[in-house]
Amino acid sequence: MARNKHPEQTVQQILNVATQLFTDKGFEKTSIQDIIIALGMSKGAVYHHFRSKEEILDAVMEQQFSYSAQMMDQLVTNTTATSAREKLIQILEHVVSDQQAHSLDRVLQTQIKNPVFIVRGIQQAVRIDAPVITTILREGIADGSIHTEDPEACAEVFMMLVNIWINPTLFGRNPSETKQRLYFLQRLMNMLGADIVSESLIERILEQHAAVGAYPKMDDHDDDRNEG
Repeated sequence: MARNKHPEQTVQQILNVATQLFTDKGFEKTSIQDIIIALGMSKGAVYHHFRSKEEILDAVMEQQFSYSAQMMDQLVTNTTATSAREKLIQILEHVVSDQQAHSLDRVLQTQIKNPVFIVRGIQQAVRIDAPVITTILREGIADGSIHTEDPEACAEVFMMLVNIWINPTLFGRNPSETKQRLYFLQRLMNMLGADIVSESLIERILEQHAAVGAYPKMDDHDDDRNEG
């Protein structure tokens, strides 16, 4: 068989097709054979790069993480505001509203209770996202718009809470319960000297969770309550 002279293009093609199938059919209902058929490639060509659809999902997630990190860097560079606090508020609201950044959210809902996925989410929040937030918090301390005593810990706590604790799918919470916790997060960040959780951010987070079907169905939620 002829050697593939552009393996990176093949990999990207596999990821693009798989992402579309995961989005349209759902991860659980998409088989590796579905991906092979949609690609029009041989089974060997696909298995040369990925051993399973789980490996493909991992690669898709890494690509999404990379996009989010690049987007954050661009926002930090290009966002202008009267203070670091206002800059951070604008950045957070933009991140929540960016459709490409959340294009896989519906797919990833099926993986949200996977411990490996949760750990990777925490690591992404602490190692990649929090340092960016920390830098802006320090700028805010310098210009007087932020008053937290420990910007690094403050950023890490914020990212873990907003990405993991707030997620309604993980804990089976309805919109009202999720909103209650977002307002608690707002009060907590104020107490820590970082007034960065705006009303607009709260509403956008609630809307984004609703858009990807993150809230449990009423019957499922009632069953969870009865079991408790």
